[in-house]
Amino acid sequence: MGHNKLLLDAGTKQRSPWNISEMASSELPTVFRPEVGKILVTGASGYIGGSLVPELLVRGYKVRAMVRADLAGYATLWPGAEVVVADALNIESLDTALLGVDTAYYLIHSLRLGTRKFAGTDIAAACNFRRVAERKGVKRIIYLGGLGDIHSALSRHLKNRIEVAEELKRAKVPLTVLRAAIIVGAGSASYEIIHHLVMKLRVIPIPGWATNRCQPIAIRDVIKYLVGVLETPATEGASFDIGGNEVLSYKEMISIMADVRGKKVFFLPLPFSAAKFFAYGASLFTPVPHAITECLMEGLKNEVVCQDENIKKLIPFEPISYRTAVVRAMTREEQDRVYTRWSDSYRPDHYLAMKLHELKNKCAYTTNYSMITEKDASRIFSSICKIGGREGWFHSNWLWRLRGNIDRIFLGVGSARGRKYYSDLKVNDVIDFWRVEDIQENKRLLLRAEMRLPGKGWLEFMIRDEGELRTLSVSPYFDTESIIGRGYWMLCLPLHHFIFHNLIKEIEKRS
Repeated sequence: MGHNKLLLDAGTKQRSPWNISEMASSELPTVFRPEVGKILVTGASGYIGGSLVPELLVRGYKVRAMVRADLAGYATLWPGAEVVVADALNIESLDTALLGVDTAYYLIHSLRLGTRKFAGTDIAAACNFRRVAERKGVKRIIYLGGLGDIHSALSRHLKNRIEVAEELKRAKVPLTVLRAAIIVGAGSASYEIIHHLVMKLRVIPIPGWATNRCQPIAIRDVIKYLVGVLETPATEGASFDIGGNEVLSYKEMISIMADVRGKKVFFLPLPFSAAKFFAYGASLFTPVPHAITECLMEGLKNEVVCQDENIKKLIPFEPISYRTAVVRAMTREEQDRVYTRWSDSYRPDHYLAMKLHELKNKCAYTTNYSMITEKDASRIFSSICKIGGREGWFHSNWLWRLRGNIDRIFLGVGSARGRKYYSDLKVNDVIDFWRVEDIQENKRLLLRAEMRLPGKGWLEFMIRDEGELRTLSVSPYFDTESIIGRGYWMLCLPLHHFIFHNLIKEIEKRS
């Protein structure tokens, strides 16, 4: 895994896309600590890490962001940060990531692996990390874990968060632990589950644990605490509960979300409380994968309320309410300013995903649909980059939705993931059940299929100059060696002819 040694300098001359006045840390009572050296943010490609990196940069710290994939897009997202490609399951890559690091944020989890596999993977990653941190002379580790009463029977997810903290505590490096319940913000998994249930269902089944108490916290306040403990030496070696300013039941959180959205929902009490059943049902109506939904749903049987509020004495500020957090999240979505999402992060085995150019032989099946146009390449490309998400696929949207729904039934990603931005795309971005594999401005957009398939699939959009004219084309690629895969391709061909001919016409028309 030699690629994990690669270090990328994002540069300091690029203009930051972040508005300093909007940063959560601008409201902190703590101050910048110039004596703190280089800071490593693990899980930087995830939801929390992706929000923390720019806060630390704006604050004035030297930041190294640890990600699992070598992507140039991070340079634009975090100008001024150093990016290291590493994996906590690989000791060699951690040696590079932790070299010269003063403080490390540990924001790694493996929920995408599902309830059966994530726990062992998380413990192995934490063990590797604390050993290398000791060897490299790291002075401090800050960990964000899960809130829960250790004296009660915790879910596997919450129990694992505590076990990870205990593993990290075994290091000789001082550890600060923050424990949070549901984190609310545009792009967070918990927010998207509740939001999509409210938007898609008029009647919401409610199990017994829906009345359990929870102390949700806004992503903005989580970031404040993460930065605040760094700037408060008294928090070294201590553990703290963090939460919002109110305790709510899960039913109350759904009701508030519905009220903010102007939706009328009815609750249907159910006599059973099987988390797996509700997780599967929720996964059909939300963009969050079943593996993550099941892990989170299992945790709902536990009451997650702060047991102490000592953190408020050390880092005094007033957390925002759940309703305010929901309104902020909706506003960011409407303004197309969702900078990080749960879907940004890859599965731990992401590097096994085959790229189109990595195929040893020519792709087994492909076809091409094209048209000639006088439109400017930049306008055509801009139109291409708006496919999916809220805008849909310009034509035959019901067929795209049907394919996404079938995928969700079989525990695939489905099409409800949407996309982060309305019009902007970069490598690794999600578009429904696709992920951007390659993008060349005004020339090419290559998408890799992440839905369940009897093979591997890609979708390529190309613009070629032909003198004063241009050729716009779309080409589906499908690689398989199985009989089922070949049959699948043959069955799809008539639909491809109908869908893609109309798709390129609509792209050209809208450009």
